[in-house]
Amino acid sequence: MVSLTMRIAPHDLLAVSCLGILMITQSITGSELLPTPEKAVSGFGNQGLITIALLFAVVSGLEFTGGTEFATGWFLNRAKTLKGALSRLLIPVAGLSALMNNTPVVVALIPTISDLSRRISSSASHLLLPLSYASILGGMCTLIGTSTNLIVADLNQQAIVKGLATEPLNFFSPAVVGIPATVLGLAYMVIAAPWLLPSRRSAVSVSDDPQQYTVEVQVDPDGPLVGKTIEQAGLRHLPGLYIAEIQRVDGQILPAKPDQKLYADDLLILVGALESVVDLRKIRGLITGDDQARKLKIPAWQRTLVEAVVSPRCALLGKTIREGSFRSHYNAAVVAVARGDKRLTGKLGDVRLETGDVLLLEASLSFLHRRRESRDFYLVSAVKKGNVRRPEKALTSVVILLAMVLVASLTAIPILSAALVAAICMIVMRCCTTTEARRSVDWSILIVIGAALGIGFALEQSQAASSIANALLTLAGGEPLLALAAIYITTMICTELITNNAAAVLMFPIALNAASALNCNPTPFVVTLMIAASASFLSPFGYQTNTMVYSVGGYQVKDYLKFGLPLSIIVFLVTIISIPLVWPLG
Repeated sequence: MVSLTMRIAPHDLLAVSCLGILMITQSITGSELLPTPEKAVSGFGNQGLITIALLFAVVSGLEFTGGTEFATGWFLNRAKTLKGALSRLLIPVAGLSALMNNTPVVVALIPTISDLSRRISSSASHLLLPLSYASILGGMCTLIGTSTNLIVADLNQQAIVKGLATEPLNFFSPAVVGIPATVLGLAYMVIAAPWLLPSRRSAVSVSDDPQQYTVEVQVDPDGPLVGKTIEQAGLRHLPGLYIAEIQRVDGQILPAKPDQKLYADDLLILVGALESVVDLRKIRGLITGDDQARKLKIPAWQRTLVEAVVSPRCALLGKTIREGSFRSHYNAAVVAVARGDKRLTGKLGDVRLETGDVLLLEASLSFLHRRRESRDFYLVSAVKKGNVRRPEKALTSVVILLAMVLVASLTAIPILSAALVAAICMIVMRCCTTTEARRSVDWSILIVIGAALGIGFALEQSQAASSIANALLTLAGGEPLLALAAIYITTMICTELITNNAAAVLMFPIALNAASALNCNPTPFVVTLMIAASASFLSPFGYQTNTMVYSVGGYQVKDYLKFGLPLSIIVFLVTIISIPLVWPLG
């Protein structure tokens, strides 16, 4: 715990190193107070851990189809004021976080926040931290809302087998605390965020990129943007990107005014940084100019974004992109062109290629291998997060997710089985590829959990957990309700210091020992631990989503303390009041 708190090395390395020390000590001494190496590493086969890995794969299907934006975009686009934006953002985020792992929800919506904040003329710092906290609160409502809940539920099931616990936790067990805490927490944030959170600039801004791409996109005639104004479509305040002009099918060239309506097949010419161009392609209803990408006849899941720098030996040098039949020649569609910091005018097809031009291409994965050896380009490299979205699969991915949730909550089928089938369906239906699903798994989280399970088992077997529990009971004076509060506060502090999953695993045997020493029902202690391990509102480091928004929102540590402390008190009071009403301590 000290090494994790001091952050002297990555969490996964520290967790595995400490587990290794225990294993080596047991092997040398043969002590029965420490688990054997076989038992110490058994946590890596834990059912909850495997379920978490499968849920990462399920969520990758939502990410690559834009399913998250599909589920929330219609709601967010109607926001006019900061309080309205907070309400429209936090409610669906909390709802989504209850149905899927909350970390990917935040990842998917961070780019949307920049657009939303500019549209309402507010700082993104007013929205990003509430976004993180809303996802944490929503995750408290179900077993699959956070990885912590899954792990604690599985530990509880193992404790039942050993006779240390009595009641299995169902899909909605955490909702006893989660729902009232979420309702009160969201109300607090909508009221308090405008005056407790300062206006700050992001530590990293896409507008800092000096290279300006000229990009051409077309309004999909079958998409949701037809008939909307630029303002309503969310295109007025794109971060690091602006619309230079609109070209109509009849040849008209129009200025990009906020109230300008968009019609089918309108061509939008935009200028901005690479990261902004990549984010632009996530907006449903926009396609590559003249639908060049679809003319490649390569499935979207086999395409990616590639940067290529034109060399003096390029066969099409001096020709326009259209004259040279670039798509046919290279089997790649030009998405955008950058020529230093100059703005290129007109359609992309009319741009004459010059040496040093940087082309952003949509191409098959094989293009990278073929063209790295080509003399036509100086450099060919894949764009980070350049996977091509499949908006036509967005509804499919949402249906798969909802089906998984319904099966896990309404039937006797385990969450593990439901998650496995959902992950397979995401791949079979081409919402994501096998490679994308594999890469989406956060292995560092799984390693920390697996190692912490081994360390937690050592705490239990060596009687260290019992000693710590007795110390907490002494502080609580032997009163069950005070002991429950002590478990909550200790777990919450551990979460802020060493991350939520490690805190939950290490505190679990301590909570069980406390309940046993008081001859109390262990279930309220287990649920209290589950809630407290997720209640990370006081620092940027206790929970992944808090860390994600830290630099993006330009926050300082004191912002978390000032905004998070009242929320921590709300969740603590709801927990201590509601749990004994549902699960009597005696």
